[in-house]
Amino acid sequence: MQLNIYSDKNYLPEGMEPVIILYPFWKEFIPSEKHPWSRAYGKYIEISNSLFKMTSLEEADIVVMPTNWRLIRGDSWRSKVNKEAENLSIKFADKVANSGKEIVVFFAGDCSSEEVPIKNVTVIRTAAYRSKKTQKHIVMPSFTEDFVKEYLEGLMPLRQKSNKPIVGFCGLAVDNSWETKLKELLYHGLMLTKSLELGVSPYKGQNLRSQALKILAESPSLINTNFIIRDKSVFLNIDDIERRQKTRAEYVKNMVESDYILCCRGSGNYSIRLYETLSCGRIPIFIDTDCVLPEDSTIDWKKYCVWIDEKEIPYIAEKVAEFHSNISDQEFLDLQHECRNLWKNRLSPEGFYTNLHLHFQAKEIASELNLGTSK
Repeated sequence: MQLNIYSDKNYLPEGMEPVIILYPFWKEFIPSEKHPWSRAYGKYIEISNSLFKMTSLEEADIVVMPTNWRLIRGDSWRSKVNKEAENLSIKFADKVANSGKEIVVFFAGDCSSEEVPIKNVTVIRTAAYRSKKTQKHIVMPSFTEDFVKEYLEGLMPLRQKSNKPIVGFCGLAVDNSWETKLKELLYHGLMLTKSLELGVSPYKGQNLRSQALKILAESPSLINTNFIIRDKSVFLNIDDIERRQKTRAEYVKNMVESDYILCCRGSGNYSIRLYETLSCGRIPIFIDTDCVLPEDSTIDWKKYCVWIDEKEIPYIAEKVAEFHSNISDQEFLDLQHECRNLWKNRLSPEGFYTNLHLHFQAKEIASELNLGTSK
């Protein structure tokens, strides 16, 4: 099904990029090959005209805010809101407020579980908390490259089941040091001075990740580990292609040579690594921190993951070993294919946008049912 969408470039703040859904229609903003994530969107851009049509406000099914709210809010609790960009975006919302159209705001990044100061909006966000009542929202995946296509020559290497599972992890993990504790105090202090809800510390993910890795490393009788642990973030340098390729190759190699990959939230309540793991056809060990995952009403996420509630982290090694012992050799092979297909069909950019219309159809049906019961 093709959705009619409306947006307005006049309300895109100067110097900011539009949201990904609009790339094919405002081609001057399509990222260059130099951008580390440019290849992630190529397939979506190819098929976009079969999914969406840019129309007038009157003909639109949904209205898309041109700016990712992340660029307005910032990606850290320390960030200051860009008030000029926020005011421009609110003017856009006011412009369409009386049209009766669905206003959609995309909000990716670490702060994306926060409310957006616009009324009657549906927020498509990467992070949310199950226990909190928030604005109407759709949880989206964090988009990643197709690991198999970009790094593995189009062939997903299958793992044969061994007696003991191999758990992999490559990335940042630091102990709950005094430095981290001081940062947490500063965070809570800032929230109090601004009279804001304290919420969950952005350092919670670091602490849980370190705790889980330590327990796994201390359980050699149950599992084998394949860890590359860093004490600082390694960001992809857009201008240093050689370094970017080397760092990414190490990350992918670690993933390919493991059976299961530890996936735990970072500063925001979501895990980019979860989607990278699925893209690579590996089985996530997912630490549930009151998360909302994409399409959780239709996707049985526990079918694709070793599911660990954060309170169960002390028993993580036992739970991984139990999962591994209860799956047959063939089921282990099949699950790798199923993880990969889940990413391709539902969680890749083209998979997510192909199915986006279903979210709004479901909302229309629910609205009609509510109207019917109120008569």
